[in-house]
Amino acid sequence: MEFTEDHHRFRQAVRGTIQREVDPYVDAWEEAGIFPAHQLFGALGDAGLLGLEYDPAFGGQGADHSYKVVLGEELGRIDCGGVPMAISVQTDMATPSLHRFGTPELKERYLAPAIRGEMVCSIAVTEPDAGSDVAGIRTRAVRDGDEWVINGTKLYITNGTQADWLCLLVRTSDEGGYNGMSQIVFPTETSGFTVSRKLAKLGNWSSDTAELSFVDARVPVGNTIGEVGRGFHQQMAQFQNERMIAAYLSIGSMSRALERTRDYLRQRQVFGRPLLDNQHVQFTLAELAAELDLLRHYNYACAEAYLRGEDTTRFATVAKLKAGRLARQVADACLQFHGGVGYMDEAWISRYYRDSRLLSIGGGADEVMLRVLARMDGYGSDG
Repeated sequence: MEFTEDHHRFRQAVRGTIQREVDPYVDAWEEAGIFPAHQLFGALGDAGLLGLEYDPAFGGQGADHSYKVVLGEELGRIDCGGVPMAISVQTDMATPSLHRFGTPELKERYLAPAIRGEMVCSIAVTEPDAGSDVAGIRTRAVRDGDEWVINGTKLYITNGTQADWLCLLVRTSDEGGYNGMSQIVFPTETSGFTVSRKLAKLGNWSSDTAELSFVDARVPVGNTIGEVGRGFHQQMAQFQNERMIAAYLSIGSMSRALERTRDYLRQRQVFGRPLLDNQHVQFTLAELAAELDLLRHYNYACAEAYLRGEDTTRFATVAKLKAGRLARQVADACLQFHGGVGYMDEAWISRYYRDSRLLSIGGGADEVMLRVLARMDGYGSDG
C-alpha cells in the first residue's frame, strides 16, 4: 500500500488529536472505570475522525479505506485498550450497516449525529447463550402494526451504559438458524429498555461494558436497517469491518509496546550493563518485530482488496486470528522483560497485558476464526 504525503499529514493530525484529547486523561478514566464518551466523541467528531469513509451528505469525510488503516494504527497507540475499542465500535462496528443499508431518514436521524459525535452508538449482538454462535440469538422482535415489540437480553455490550442507540440484531420470524433475523436501530431512551448492570472486566477498564434488557420495548418498524430477514447477512458483512479495524488497531498497540519496552531495557541496568545488551532479549524483540511487520503488510493487502471492492472475509479472518495471537506473544515478552516492575499495576505493561488479551476473544474468538477458515478451505466435514 502506498501512503502519500496527505496520509502522513493525516497521521500526524490524528496523533496530535489523541495527545490532546485522550492520553492526558487515560489514567483517570481507567481508575474511574469509564470515559466520557459524549465529550470525547464530540471532539473526535469535530476533528472529522468518526465518519472517514462515510457519505459527506451525512457528515462523513468521503475518504477511501486507506485512511481508516492510518486511523486504526494511530488509535492503537493510545495508552489503554478500552478507549480505542470504544471509538472503533462507533466507527466500524455499529454504523457500517446503517451506512450501507439504512434509509436516508434513518441515516439523517442516527448516522449523522454519530459521525458528529453527538450520539454514542453500540452494537448489540451477543447474548448470554449466543456469542460467537450468532445463529443462537433469542432476543425477539414481534411486529404489532407499525411497531416492533422487543424482548430479550444482550450481554458484553461495549459502550452499553452510554449509548444513545444500538445496532440491534434480533429475531423477527420463527425461522431458525441464520434465517429470520433483522437489524434495528434501537434508541436507548425507549420505554422497556434498561441497563441491567455494568460489568467488571479483567482489562479495558475505561470501556463501559453492559448487560442490556428489553421488556416489551417498542420501536417503529421504520427503524429496520435494510431488509427484514436479512439481518444475519448484513451483520456478517459488518463483522468484516470489525475484524479489519481490530487488526489495524493491533499494529499500533504492538508497535507502541515494543518501542516502550526497548526504551526501558536500554536504560535498565543489570550486572552493570543495559539489559538491552543481552542477545536473547535482542533476538526475541527482533523476531516479534519481524512478525509484526508481516502482519502490518498483510493488513495492507487486506485494505487494498477492500479498496478494489473484493470480499475480504478471508483476509479479515486471518488478520484477526494472527493479530490476537501475536498480541499475546508481545504482551508476554514485554512483561517478562520488565521483570517485577512489570507485574505492578502502576506499570503501563501491566495494563497492556490485561487489555491485549481480549483480541483473541472479542469480535470472534480464535477458534471461530479457525472454523471459518476451515470451512472456506474445505477442511471441515461441513465444508
